[in-house]
Amino acid sequence: MNELQKTIAKDLLSIRAVFFRPDEPFIWASGIKSPIYCDNRLTLSAPDVRRHVENGLADIIRAHYPDVQVLMGTSTAGIAHAAITADILNLPMGYVRSGAKDHGRKNQIEGKLIPGQKVVVIEDLISTGGSVIEVVEILREAEAEVLGVASIFTYGMKKGLERLAAANIKNISLTDFDSVAEMAAEEKYIRPEDLKRLIAFRNNPSDESWINH
Repeated sequence: MNELQKTIAKDLLSIRAVFFRPDEPFIWASGIKSPIYCDNRLTLSAPDVRRHVENGLADIIRAHYPDVQVLMGTSTAGIAHAAITADILNLPMGYVRSGAKDHGRKNQIEGKLIPGQKVVVIEDLISTGGSVIEVVEILREAEAEVLGVASIFTYGMKKGLERLAAANIKNISLTDFDSVAEMAAEEKYIRPEDLKRLIAFRNNPSDESWINH
């Protein structure tokens, strides 16, 4: 865990953007039972944390995507982060709708995007990777050159990593599941013995044996 991962992990825990409930799992829309619930939208309501997040995203982009020409946020959670980070970097931004509008110009990509432009997608959270892959594909269809993704948090699940790799999508996250879980144990948000249960979930979300441990 590097210093940035540690800082963002502590930040997310401090504002209760990440909840751990290994004994009473959350149920995702997919039906998967999870010991964790992450709501990065709460970072927008905490100025100090928000500053760490946006400066961190800007640092990721400077280091990993120096040729970027425009930022594109995912709808809806990535829009504000894309706007603030674009302001720090003095870059244009836009966002990709979850579906095309049914009126006006029927845009799915909002903001100016010129074919051939080098784009970085801003995402708040990556689990199985499906939603951000869809955004990248839409941008590629619009003839953008997608350099990759900068995200706040990733679960690091095998399925998600494999799907991103298959779609040839690079992702750099500010922090990840393991870093937040380790920090949660260190800061006593969870019991030390729960850490193994959390990692077991991350390794195989469909195997619910961690629940009864």
